[in-house]
Amino acid sequence: MIELRNITKRFGAVLANDRVNFKVAPGTIHSIVGENGAGKSTAMRIAYGFYTADGGEILIDGQVREIRTPHDAIALGIGMVHQHFMLVEPMTVVENIVLGAEPGSAAALDLKKAAEEIRKLSDEFKLAVNPNATIETLSVGQQQRVELLKALYRHAQLLILDEPTAVLTPQEVEEFFAILRRMREQGKTIVIITHKLSEVLAISDNVTVMRDGRVVGELKTSETNSAELARLMVGREVLLRVAKPDAKPGAAVLGAHGLTIVGRDGSRRVDDVSFEVRAGEIVGIAGVEGNGQTELIEALSGLIPGSHISGSMSFDGRDITRLDARRRKELGIAHVPEDRHRRGLLLDFSLAENTILGVHYRQPAVSSGGVLLDHKGIQKRTEQVIRDFDVRPPNPNLPARALSLVRWQPAETDYRPRIRVAAKAAIGFAADAWCRHRRD
Repeated sequence: MIELRNITKRFGAVLANDRVNFKVAPGTIHSIVGENGAGKSTAMRIAYGFYTADGGEILIDGQVREIRTPHDAIALGIGMVHQHFMLVEPMTVVENIVLGAEPGSAAALDLKKAAEEIRKLSDEFKLAVNPNATIETLSVGQQQRVELLKALYRHAQLLILDEPTAVLTPQEVEEFFAILRRMREQGKTIVIITHKLSEVLAISDNVTVMRDGRVVGELKTSETNSAELARLMVGREVLLRVAKPDAKPGAAVLGAHGLTIVGRDGSRRVDDVSFEVRAGEIVGIAGVEGNGQTELIEALSGLIPGSHISGSMSFDGRDITRLDARRRKELGIAHVPEDRHRRGLLLDFSLAENTILGVHYRQPAVSSGGVLLDHKGIQKRTEQVIRDFDVRPPNPNLPARALSLVRWQPAETDYRPRIRVAAKAAIGFAADAWCRHRRD
């Protein structure tokens, strides 16, 4: 169905793909696995026309094809569902799906006809999506189905799925796999980019393993196992079962006492919850999305106004109920949000700039006088973080969006990116005005 031959791609000094070669047989589910930064997403974004390779060839059905844009890929029957969905939340399912491929004329958009076709596709693949629902009312799993429908509506025969289960619950994963198997039965070819070995073994027919931008293994899934895949991914033997000694918890460090959180709509998101976390233990909070765990964590981090909270919280013997997020951070409470792109990072800021967010007012981020930023100190600290946590690519000056999603860095004389930015801005203003009109 598709073959990559000697695909090479650089982003500045970073060699993301190094002579990548692999084939995907038609009518199969093919997994591409590797650690974060292995180059698997970059390779498939080249296949989809998101990036242009520096060297190599792409073959579709045995013929060399030039794929320079997603439009080229779509015309060849290739669709891609990205890890972070590309949907306009105030718009309906049908409006999102036809965006860029609108039926009818500019003067007479035939959404009714499109809705009928989408409903047929939804029934055919048992996706259970209402074409008239707005995106913002759908669960994450349903939004992913909309992305699948968007590709199917454009007659995709090859579907590339980037980390498709990263945001799904276990039940949603099982339902999603059933959908993929039905697609395979109807002749679709599916490529899944992932690093979850149990899912690779459960769903795929063949697997390609990448490490440091290279293909290091191509195997039939039925003839391999988790241990072999893990060894190929990291280049050494991996213990899949780690001996875990018994916990030796100490005194209570964090406590919630009769904690109740009221949402903006007046509903109780957390209702009279009490628990303690002791030193030296890990406490898990489980629940299907939307059952209050997000609000609970944000309340503990100081991100929810005190007017929405009743009950109390304590840390290290001190009442923290009325402390803001900064003061809690200074006490030693840290928060890693579930949505890193929206809540955790400034994507267009460099890694160095992101590392000082929230601690920008103290050393080593500021000079000894406490007034000016200490750029050398920030750079040194960032380099240490990169070494300690094996951040890839290891460049403090890259934008945050470059992590596992390296973007093309054009030459100064290339004006195409500036034109794209201007076009996106114009479209954004128009879409924003249209969405406000809908709300009104």
